[in-house]
Amino acid sequence: MSGDRPIDLRLGFIPLVDCAPLAAAKEIGLFAAEGLNVTLSREASWANVRDKVQAGLLDGAHMLGPMTLAASLGVGGERVPMIAPLALNLNGSAITVSTSLAREMRVLDPEAMAARPRAARALARAIQARRERGDRPLTFATVFPFSMHNYELRWWMAEAGLDPDRDVRLTITPPPRMSARLKSGEIDGFCVGAPWNAVAVSEGSGEILAHASELWRAGPDKVLGVTADWAARNPDVLRALLRALLRAQAWADAPENRDALVELLARAEYVDTPAEVIRLSFDGASDAAQTPGDHVVFNRYAAGFPWLSHAGWFLAHMLRWGQIDPSVDIPAAARGVYRPDLYRAAANEIGAPVPLVDEKLEGAHAAPWTMDEACAPIPMPADTFFDGRVFDLAQARRYGASFDIGRLGGA
Repeated sequence: MSGDRPIDLRLGFIPLVDCAPLAAAKEIGLFAAEGLNVTLSREASWANVRDKVQAGLLDGAHMLGPMTLAASLGVGGERVPMIAPLALNLNGSAITVSTSLAREMRVLDPEAMAARPRAARALARAIQARRERGDRPLTFATVFPFSMHNYELRWWMAEAGLDPDRDVRLTITPPPRMSARLKSGEIDGFCVGAPWNAVAVSEGSGEILAHASELWRAGPDKVLGVTADWAARNPDVLRALLRALLRAQAWADAPENRDALVELLARAEYVDTPAEVIRLSFDGASDAAQTPGDHVVFNRYAAGFPWLSHAGWFLAHMLRWGQIDPSVDIPAAARGVYRPDLYRAAANEIGAPVPLVDEKLEGAHAAPWTMDEACAPIPMPADTFFDGRVFDLAQARRYGASFDIGRLGGA
């Protein structure tokens, strides 16, 4: 941006590994290089982030992808149109249970617990055994009703015939509280982003059953979220912000910068977790078979591109779980929030390769492939879903309505 005086911005984040692009852009001078004086505000919960962005107390934030869609539709709170012009990462979350529950599942179904990802069938058998004993229902926590974590946990459970709304208790917990609540016995399991699964493993209180990268090998998660009104009033500032974050994502994904990134994230003002636990989150805090470095991806595989098909997948699962009305036009709702046009404008200015299409088939590639519909070929990863399905944005409503919820033990 031109001009002598830096533009002041206040951006929110939650202490998670995937706040890395914001932290890196701040600390290595990429915001400053774009004429932006950015204050990063560590927030207590996702609800705080949403409410402060909507109220104008934050100019933008590290946000859950589905949160921006829900806010724009007026689901779960006040309707405030938002946009997501940048995805911040692929993968990063995981499903973790207490070590005592993992032991019980292993006794009841050793075959399911020997698989990767751990099959939820073992959980179904544990739930049935507890029901027969008259024990209390198991309690699982996710971070927010409109989150990849909520849909990921439900998706995994439902494939084993569980109804997450009836067979377990679901509760909401801010990410930094997850491991402490598991350790205390308040919850029996959770789905959360890195590093909080690795924290539970390192403390000996939890076992990771499934990484996001095992359920959807290249699945979306966080985005940069701003209100549509703010974006309309500040187009040049937004483009500068995107340029800085795109460069930060490339820096954060470079293997030679991993040590510096781990130390940065470990600092008290960011994730405030020991560096060795942060590193464990990148390497994989379980025996999952996964490409090294693919547990959290910031830049490779067009990771920053806000695919309409990612937004559509979120909306299809919002439909699946009764969060949105069946009348919602899913492709139109996706186009209204996810903004690949704004991404392209910023990426073109810094010479970054960019897709020339706005959507793709999700879950269709069993092996690495190359995206040729781009300004330069982009190497892409295998992206299969653990349930073997494929998602086509044009068939989003049919996809969302195609799942059967089989309650454990009967109808």
